[in-house]
Amino acid sequence: MSIVVVTDSASTVSDELAASGRVRVVPLQVIIDDEVLDEGADGVTPEQVATALREKRAVSTSRPAPAVLGELYARLAEEGATEIVSIHLSAEVSGTFESALVASRTAPVPVTCVDSRQVGVATGYAAESALAVVEAGGSAEDAAKAARARAEAATSLFYVNTLEYLRRGGRVGAAAAVFGGVLAVKPLLGIDDGVIVPRAKVRTAAKAIAQLEAMAVEAAGERQVEACVAHLGAGNRAAAMAERLAEQLGDRLVPAASGEPVRCAEIGGVLGAHAGPGMLAICVAPVLDL
Repeated sequence: MSIVVVTDSASTVSDELAASGRVRVVPLQVIIDDEVLDEGADGVTPEQVATALREKRAVSTSRPAPAVLGELYARLAEEGATEIVSIHLSAEVSGTFESALVASRTAPVPVTCVDSRQVGVATGYAAESALAVVEAGGSAEDAAKAARARAEAATSLFYVNTLEYLRRGGRVGAAAAVFGGVLAVKPLLGIDDGVIVPRAKVRTAAKAIAQLEAMAVEAAGERQVEACVAHLGAGNRAAAMAERLAEQLGDRLVPAASGEPVRCAEIGGVLGAHAGPGMLAICVAPVLDL
């Protein structure tokens, strides 16, 4: 039996893992003006998206069509897959999970679809946990269970310079009502059961970043965790944040596959289009005994 794990490009799995083919990544799309571009190493870059946003060009995003996922599932079956576990970002913020469900109904092999109820790195951690179960000889059901458990245990926190980009895309949800039009506020947001929710409002960027780090350390507790700092167009700030988190979390950290105590990554164009330049995010994911 050959079980293949699939995820989407918004999961921010490492380039190395995606290139290895151990997890298959289906691209979401970014539309800049009228040009439709796939997200990924050979498609639209985060820098292109950040530049387009700063230039106030029309930027939107799109899920993969069911046919795209259907073609991937069929190709994997031809390559020898007997089952597929397809893990995606929250159905509350994207139609990708729905596309996976539709495609699964006509796939030539059984497909288990998982709504991670997360976005970004937390979805990637869910996919990695599913892969670990599969590579240890577990079933597709076991892998899906591991993905859901890892995603549920993870904490996703993020800071944005402005709510404007989230507001434009309709992803801001309850946060819009809380923060309203207070321009001076630096919002700290999180994910609660797949929905973007407010966590705190801070007056300055420096205080917001400090509070974001404190919240991440509190979320880790005394558990063994993996942690990642993600950003869009804020590489220096993100690297400094990763260093501080590594010091604060100490021996509670399980290093990333790259050897970094805290992985630092630039998010893809799709999430970047909604978060905007300057976004900083932290994901803390307890290492579960699955």
